[in-house]
Amino acid sequence: MKKITIAIDGFSSTGKSTIAKHLAQVLNYIYVDTGAMYRAVTYFAMKNNLIGDGFFKVDELIAKLDEVELKFIYNPQVQLAEMYLNDENVEQQIRTLEVSNFVSNVSTISEVRKKLVEQQQKMGAEKGVVMDGRDIGTVVFPKAELKLFLNASADKRANRRFQELINKGDVVSYEEILENVKSRDYIDSNREDSPLVVASDAIEIDNSDMTKEEQFEKIYQIVQQKLQEN
Repeated sequence: MKKITIAIDGFSSTGKSTIAKHLAQVLNYIYVDTGAMYRAVTYFAMKNNLIGDGFFKVDELIAKLDEVELKFIYNPQVQLAEMYLNDENVEQQIRTLEVSNFVSNVSTISEVRKKLVEQQQKMGAEKGVVMDGRDIGTVVFPKAELKLFLNASADKRANRRFQELINKGDVVSYEEILENVKSRDYIDSNREDSPLVVASDAIEIDNSDMTKEEQFEKIYQIVQQKLQEN
């Protein structure tokens, strides 16, 4: 059967990565977590004191982008590809709330987006890829055979993120998470370069009241129909 490109976009904490990973495993496709790439650049900026509370040294980050080497390396123990920044596994470091608080700001920088979009397009050039992010169906793969756009209420998304961080042992408040979700929504939707929008040919799915199993079943049926068409 002919392989296709599956682009999954949507707001933060809508479960894009979870559904994309599951689809890739079932279809034997390559999964690319573009959010991890932006988080890794954000972590690089934080480590180099280029961004923090009340400051963002944009020009210095742009000047240092050539020092940023990103790659995914498959970890057989967890059966997933993990994010490496300059040969260091940063999978855990990039998932913190602190990184979440700055990643949307870093993502607004055109030079950052250009660098990462080029890498993403190379990763998916041969099709047979599931990629999730904010601009996959509109910028990275505008000709993707299947585009999905996931959404859910801010309250539902904040609660999911809150439970995820609590389960990891992080000390956070629900109010802090909700504020982060709303802030990221605004920045992602209003940035000048590649704002988060629904592609005209995307299938929108509101998963506010869906279980992970219900969402996967719905999306898997859509994928099967698309594969038959191709």
